Amino acid sequence: MTIFIGIDPGSVSGAVGALHSNGDYLDSFMIEHQDKHIRAMVLKNALLRAIDPKEGAEIAIEMLYSRPNQSSSAMWTFARAVGAITAICELTNYPCHMVRPQVWKKFYHIHDKDDSLDIARMFWPEAPLKRKKDNNLAEALLIGDYWRQQVMGLRDGKSPTK
Repeated sequence: MTIFIGIDPGSVSGAVGALHSNGDYLDSFMIEHQDKHIRAMVLKNALLRAIDPKEGAEIAIEMLYSRPNQSSSAMWTFARAVGAITAICELTNYPCHMVRPQVWKKFYHIHDKDDSLDIARMFWPEAPLKRKKDNNLAEALLIGDYWRQQVMGLRDGKSPTK
């Protein structure tokens, strides 16, 4: 069996979600940072704790781009965080995949952050998704679940439109 990790990157609001190959919730956590710098060893150790080495893992990272009207310094900070997260994931020696937000959000028919929270709460009621600001955790879990369904050959396994 494989553990599926989803990552919603961010310089101060990144999140990680971990799911079992059957789709069960395992873990989720915010990516720790200090002064807008990812705490690399903390993230690497947290990822390795979430993954049972006997099971292996697949890591799906949301591929993001700069936003219109974003300042160059904000874009640089964000790009550096995404690069750090990607490098840290690569160092775990588990396969890493980039997933475009348009693709996974279309899969779940997500139009806004509230949709992400609602769907994740429905799939994983035991996950710590009580607050509105937990949307990054919800999206990390959904990214992991999207990748799980692609790898396992499932197309409508947990899709809310089934």
